Amino acid sequence: MGVLNVTPDSFSDGGLWLDPDAALRHARQMIAEGADVIDVGGESTRPGAQPVELAEELRRVLPVVEALSSEVTVSIDTRKERVARAAVAAGARLVNDVSASLWQVAADNGCGWVAMHMPADPAVMASKANYDDLLGEVTSYLADRAETARRAGVEEIWIDPGIGFAKTASHNFSLLKHLDRIVATGWPVLVGTSRKSFLAGPSGYPAGLEGAAPARDRLEATVATSAWAILKGAAMVRVHDVAPAVMAASLAGTRS
Repeated sequence: MGVLNVTPDSFSDGGLWLDPDAALRHARQMIAEGADVIDVGGESTRPGAQPVELAEELRRVLPVVEALSSEVTVSIDTRKERVARAAVAAGARLVNDVSASLWQVAADNGCGWVAMHMPADPAVMASKANYDDLLGEVTSYLADRAETARRAGVEEIWIDPGIGFAKTASHNFSLLKHLDRIVATGWPVLVGTSRKSFLAGPSGYPAGLEGAAPARDRLEATVATSAWAILKGAAMVRVHDVAPAVMAASLAGTRS
């Protein structure tokens, strides 16, 4: 899954693909590099991010979704039901739902749905990284949401442990270490570690310090964690840098 942020403020590439023509050029490059899905997002969910008005999010994503939908499987990354419905009408085939609440959109439209674990809004989630049983809580939450979606009639259901969302660096590495236990739920697992700040330490910078390692300097750690996730059973990885991730996925697949 290639990341296409049509936003001015995403943590890694905010503003680079805000212009629709630039977004389409970048998406087509990712497709050429081997992306199976292009994930279009018009609202940043980085820690501390503020909500985007409905009309603005629609303005950002719909032209891009419509233009790409005949070329590749398009995913819409949103928390808003109206954005999800409009994007599916424009051709998106997967709702990448960080709120894990939009299963009815998928049920009504016969498309896929991703439930991600994010226990608090982006604006405050950094202060909500508190768990008694991290792995158990994340796993049971996702399994419950997936089962609810199945009962509602959704046929294609994915779960995502929400690496970096209301989680410390230690939490993130623990989820990766024990990812096979989430995979054991039986639902296909999507993992996104790409360029996130907890990788600053493995990239040679102090861990957890946003900005200490520029996001684009976290490639090696992104590739390593993506390959690890695949070896642990993840069915898809969400990345900014598609070509090296495709190579890592191919190599990891020969060992799985």
